[in-house]
Amino acid sequence: MDLYFLRSKRLGFRSWREQDLSLAIGLWGDPEVMRLIDARPKLSDEDVKQLLQKQIATEREHRIQYWPMFLLEDGDHVGCCGLRPHDLPRRIYELGIHIRSSFWRRGLAEEATSTLIDYAFGKLGAAALFAGHNPNNNASRRLLEKLGFQYTHKQFYAPTGLEHPSYILRRSMTR
Repeated sequence: MDLYFLRSKRLGFRSWREQDLSLAIGLWGDPEVMRLIDARPKLSDEDVKQLLQKQIATEREHRIQYWPMFLLEDGDHVGCCGLRPHDLPRRIYELGIHIRSSFWRRGLAEEATSTLIDYAFGKLGAAALFAGHNPNNNASRRLLEKLGFQYTHKQFYAPTGLEHPSYILRRSMTR
């Protein structure tokens, strides 16, 4: 059986498991990764464990999560990319990505999100995808624009305490 349910050119995606706590700590326990995602200076191991459990519960309940992704070449954990519920009655999911700082600036965010966009529209029948980003994260803004997302509004995001620019990508807008 294949370890990954989804693959791109360089990445494999699978589901989070309880025994992945060390991987989760390597990602969400890194203040550089979390700097634009959460206002807390550093997440404790218990905070990270709660995030991991939330991802597992989201998949159990909705069959989606921010799935961990790994380099196909050597199995290194790159981060996570996936979906969470946004407006399920209208088949709108939220797209998100968190990448370990040691893998930044390699084009992996674009590769991962493009793969998830195709998966959401093709396999899950999504009508649209929502995404937001910290107003200080220009790399995320550029990525969303490159992927074809259209700016819609600013929305308060409690974990950062900031108004985040928000975007939509409708099935009709995709390549």
